[in-house]
Amino acid sequence: MTSHTKFSGYADPILHAEGLYIGGRWHKGGGIAVMDPSTGNMLTEVADASVEDAMRAVDAAEAAASGWRATPARQRSEILRRWFQLMTQHAEELATLIALENGKALPDARGEVAYAAEFYRWYAEEATRIPGEYRRTPSGSHNILVDHEPVGISVLITPWNFPAAMATRKIGPALAAGCTVILKPASETPLTAYAMARLGEEAGVPAGVVNVLTTTRPAAVTNAMLADPRVRKLSFTGSTGVGRTLLAEAAKSVVSCSMELGGNAPFLVFDDADLEAALDGAMVAKMRNAGEACTAANRFYVQSGIHDAFVAGLTARMAALKIGPGYDPATQCGPMITKNAVRKIDRLVSEAIAAGARATTGGKPLAEDGYFYPPTVLENVPAGAAIAKEEIFGPVAPVYRFENEDEAIRLANDTEYGLAAYIYTGDLKWAMRVGKRLETGMLGINRGLMSDPAAPFGGVKQSGLGREGGVTGILEFMEAKYYALEY
Repeated sequence: MTSHTKFSGYADPILHAEGLYIGGRWHKGGGIAVMDPSTGNMLTEVADASVEDAMRAVDAAEAAASGWRATPARQRSEILRRWFQLMTQHAEELATLIALENGKALPDARGEVAYAAEFYRWYAEEATRIPGEYRRTPSGSHNILVDHEPVGISVLITPWNFPAAMATRKIGPALAAGCTVILKPASETPLTAYAMARLGEEAGVPAGVVNVLTTTRPAAVTNAMLADPRVRKLSFTGSTGVGRTLLAEAAKSVVSCSMELGGNAPFLVFDDADLEAALDGAMVAKMRNAGEACTAANRFYVQSGIHDAFVAGLTARMAALKIGPGYDPATQCGPMITKNAVRKIDRLVSEAIAAGARATTGGKPLAEDGYFYPPTVLENVPAGAAIAKEEIFGPVAPVYRFENEDEAIRLANDTEYGLAAYIYTGDLKWAMRVGKRLETGMLGINRGLMSDPAAPFGGVKQSGLGREGGVTGILEFMEAKYYALEY
């Protein structure tokens, strides 16, 4: 069975949506080929939005804005709750769709759908708990009242690696806050975004509150929206390079920006760590979505006393993973998103090996029709190798040896990024002390998975601005308004 036949036989017609979604209406069209990275074959085509389409989406978001802003918080909450329930009801269909267009192994895809849906449930609850403030001034001259209002029309730009979760992590708080949105998903994985828009319709999202555009002209389309004075918010998840460009463009209109950018996460294992627990955590932190995650462990720093055992254990586990199409239930490591992604990974690994590193498993691309790279472990990696500086975004684990705490912290902080970090040790007090010295927005202690809708997600340094998720996430889509009261 080819991937195209697999897709065409997909059971649930409500999730078959391939046109632009603007103002509650579907606009059919082609122009963007959606590929199956497991085979390199085309799954289908989706519409390719123009600048004019983007302006129609802004018009639709504006037309819906005042009504949605005035919608009672409880009503917004119930709509988000229904959307959560529909995503849960269609979880297997959504997971299969993600596996088809993204290549993600089904267990990971199912986990993503559950995680993605949870943002709607979380922000259904937060919609009714938007904070305010009332107090007397210290001088006693008057009273201070602080309210929070929707920031306005929001442009949401999401990447291909988590096509469901990155969308809901933005749409959930934006709608809960009372904002209307225009979602631009990655052109590699548009089908999941359109499928969720279908479910949003069924959940009762009013026309124009959520609009979805796919385009092969992202710069022109995004710049046109940011230049429109009606657009007041940009929320972007993607590379640091693109984030810098968007920040410069948004500055022209002083548009509020939330940026979740690149990562280069260090994974620190101290001699006193539980070896098996550290290996369990390493596999989760490295191999979630086959390493195509901004929080993926990118550099493994292992203290000398446990280094060799850790490398041996990690090599055995990585070598045992079954590689295959994402939609094959037996697959544990699916393909990369594109052939160019495989080329980048191969370049980083080849350069490291040429500089003296050794591959204990993997190390070369697979001769397959799809975009596959095998799980790989590298040891004796030079600290100055490009693979230590660049985000790998693939199933490669470079391991570096360290002797003491100060050296580990120096190596871990030697990056422009600061999104996530991991520590494994048997001493919690030590872990907290080390954690205080690490330049990171998030820290996993004896845990390889840190993402949670109830927690603030984001980084420091070149890894971004603002936070998504948690009780603070909704405030990214709100403006504080101060009233000076005298009575």
